[in-house]
Amino acid sequence: MENEVNNKNTKQMKQILLLFVAVFFCAESNAQNEDTLTVAQQDNKSVNTYQGILKPHYWKEHNIFQHLDASLTLGTTGIGFDVSSPIGDYVNLRAGFDFMPHFHHNMTFLVEVGDDPSQSASKFARLSGLLEGLTGYKVDNGIDMVGVPTLYNFKLLVDVFPFKNNKKWHVTAGFYFGSSKIAKAYNTTEDMPSLMAVGIYNNLYDRIAAGEPIFEDTFLPYEMEEKVLNYGRMGVHVGDYSRDIYDDQGQLIHEKGKPYMMESDENGMAKASVKVNSFKPYLGIGYGGRLFKKSDEYHVAVDCGLLFWGGTPSIITHDGTDLSKDVENILYRVGDYVDLLKGFKVFPVLNVRFTKTIF
Repeated sequence: MENEVNNKNTKQMKQILLLFVAVFFCAESNAQNEDTLTVAQQDNKSVNTYQGILKPHYWKEHNIFQHLDASLTLGTTGIGFDVSSPIGDYVNLRAGFDFMPHFHHNMTFLVEVGDDPSQSASKFARLSGLLEGLTGYKVDNGIDMVGVPTLYNFKLLVDVFPFKNNKKWHVTAGFYFGSSKIAKAYNTTEDMPSLMAVGIYNNLYDRIAAGEPIFEDTFLPYEMEEKVLNYGRMGVHVGDYSRDIYDDQGQLIHEKGKPYMMESDENGMAKASVKVNSFKPYLGIGYGGRLFKKSDEYHVAVDCGLLFWGGTPSIITHDGTDLSKDVENILYRVGDYVDLLKGFKVFPVLNVRFTKTIF
């Protein structure tokens, strides 16, 4: 009986021991599997990154900066170049520089005397001889000014290809950043003597009108002073004031409808500048394709859009007058140019882009 009990106990102990061994090996196997899964996950993560930085093959698989194109652009923004590279299958990043070649365009203004244009020609004929005798400079009745574009911009643009099966169309957004002065105008050197003579005469007129001597205690004869005062001031008649102009103290200095007579600065020069914002957002669309039917190395594209340059451009003369806001009825072809600029609240962009794949 006792032997039977001992055998039964021994059998139960063996079963418990076998169960313990089985549980131990199962736990060990699970731990090894978890370690293997963790290592696999870590290895998979390390495939793509190293210390938080994407590894090269990740960029290749996702087509990020794997190609480089160089382009030449021609159009309304001037001559330019850019480089571009994909940042995915549907997005392209472009950066470059555009500039407008400097070309000269002459514009002519008439020198007028007094506030009444109808009498200016006869007054000028009489006064020009007097001025030549007083100053030694011959005054021409016309002043030539040279207009020169000064537009240049750096650009950063993003092309998005919205159609999966058609990579010819793209939508572009970005910005241009560059010169705020996009054009300038100045008188020719041949007309500097005339402007200097006008400046000397106007200084004489101001002294006489203020009752001041022209030099220390020297005054002009009364008859000559009366003639000068009757003639009035001289200047380049540009247009008429479109509104009342006040000085910093709130005093009316130019009445609406009166002629705007541009005079030279202290250096005997007449100048004007066309100004817009330096930062110019861009939005447009484009279409492109192969330049040659059997070659993927060369491409051509047409881009059109709008450059938001800050509304109506300011056209500022050297005396601070804004021709686009302060002056109307601007004479001669200059008036056509000013009206054209005033109509462009945004700048239209139309460019042709020729591209070569570098790699």
